[in-house]
Amino acid sequence: MEYSEITPEVFSPVDVYEVKILLAFFLNKIGRPVTAAQLMEIATSDNVVNYFLYVEAIQQMLENGTVALEEQDGGEVYVLTESGRRGAVDFKNLVNKSVRDRIYAAGLRLFARLRAEQEARFEITDTPSGCNVRCVCEDAGMTLMDMTLLAPDREQAEFIKSKIALNPSAFYSKVLDFLIQNEEFVPDLSENADQ
Repeated sequence: MEYSEITPEVFSPVDVYEVKILLAFFLNKIGRPVTAAQLMEIATSDNVVNYFLYVEAIQQMLENGTVALEEQDGGEVYVLTESGRRGAVDFKNLVNKSVRDRIYAAGLRLFARLRAEQEARFEITDTPSGCNVRCVCEDAGMTLMDMTLLAPDREQAEFIKSKIALNPSAFYSKVLDFLIQNEEFVPDLSENADQ
C-alpha cells in the first residue's frame, strides 16, 4: 500500500456500523461491565472514535439489543448481549486491526489508572522546609504502607506524586525489596582499602 492510499479508516472508523462493531469487539474482549462514562472515555480518547459517531452507535446498539444497560453495584453498566457477542466475533475483521488494538489499549490504560487510584491516596501539605507528600497504599481495605516524603517545593511534590501514582504496586514492591536487601554498612578496614 502506498502512502497516498492510506484512508482515514486505518486510523479511525468513519461509519456508525464500524463503530458498533468496534464497541462490541471491545466489550467482548475486555470481558467486564463498563460504565457509560468509562466506555465513552475509552472510545473517544486518542481520537479512536469521533464523539458523535460514538453517541449514535451506542444508541443504536441499545435500541437493537446488542448491548444492554444493567444495574450493578449501585450504578448502570453496559453489558454485551449474546447477539452482540456473536456480532463481535463474526464481524470484528470489518474494522481495521490497528483500530481494534487502539481501543483495547485505551481500555486497559483506563482500568489500570482506575485501579492505581484505588490502591493509593495522596496528600500534599506545605511545610516551612518544602512540601510533604503523604502516600497511603491500600489493598482490600488494609493499609500496606503509609509513607511521607519531603520535597523542596510544590512542583517537586506533584512530580513525586505523579511518579508513584503511575504504578503504586511497583513502588510498594521496590520499597519492600530495598528493606529486605538493606544491610548495615560495614567499612573495609583491610590495608589495601586506602590504596
